[in-house]
Amino acid sequence: MISTGFEKIIEERILQAQRRGDFDNLPGSGKPLEIEDDRHIPEDLRLAYKVLKNAGCIPPEIELKKEIHHTRDLLAEIEDTAQRYRTLTRLNYLILKLNCLRNTAVSREMPQHYAAILADRMETKPSI
Repeated sequence: MISTGFEKIIEERILQAQRRGDFDNLPGSGKPLEIEDDRHIPEDLRLAYKVLKNAGCIPPEIELKKEIHHTRDLLAEIEDTAQRYRTLTRLNYLILKLNCLRNTAVSREMPQHYAAILADRMETKPSI
């Protein structure tokens, strides 16, 4: 293999660092590499997601899921009816936002919080 001048410089600097011991006692030294499973991410987005993750940024979908989970936890603790209604409205808005962001089939969407309650009420009420 023919090396360019730039590759020779890089190789020489790596060798100098090895001689100085710069690579000794690095975090994770002697442990297996932690390779992340990124098969669920489209190939053309993998590098971008990795850069965002290393920068501490979270994709919008994950951010929304965290906020939905947090809002559900809050809703379970609220006793005041007015505050509960506002929190439930916020929760359903977040779920709607997530479903729009995903742009997927309706069957794969996250159901809004009141959907099951509404379905139960419709089944128990006699039809006119």
